[in-house]
Amino acid sequence: MIRVTQDPFDPYAETAAFQSGRSEAGALATFVGSVRDSAHGGEVSALELEAYPGFTEKQIEAIDAAARERFDVIDTLVIHRHGRMGPGEPIVLVAALSLHRREALECVDYLMDRLKTEAPFWKKEIRPDGAEWIEPRGDDVEARSRWEKEDTK
Repeated sequence: MIRVTQDPFDPYAETAAFQSGRSEAGALATFVGSVRDSAHGGEVSALELEAYPGFTEKQIEAIDAAARERFDVIDTLVIHRHGRMGPGEPIVLVAALSLHRREALECVDYLMDRLKTEAPFWKKEIRPDGAEWIEPRGDDVEARSRWEKEDTK
């Protein structure tokens, strides 16, 4: 399931609902990303993410479909917020259910690497001294590229 929303969400309630009644799964792996209160050595008072409704969901659906094709998972969940969020608020929840842990863990890792570098969100950090648009970091791009290297093996 893919959900792109401006509404706050409780990642623990979402994870419990996602896993509920799924006794076929031997593994649940999750990742929750939250707004930090600092970045680049400075205070962050908020994070703003812009998205294009419809387009953003389609891009995330394509990333999710690639993950499901690549990994033997039972189900996946991606919830991603946009709009203005304060420090400590969840931005993203990614979860995968599988028979065994390795597939679930790798699926979540893959999804996050691709979401960080490919999902069409435009991010702006709001600081006491102004605002700055931010791009994926070099280590995010490097993390994403390792999956491409594995594809060529």
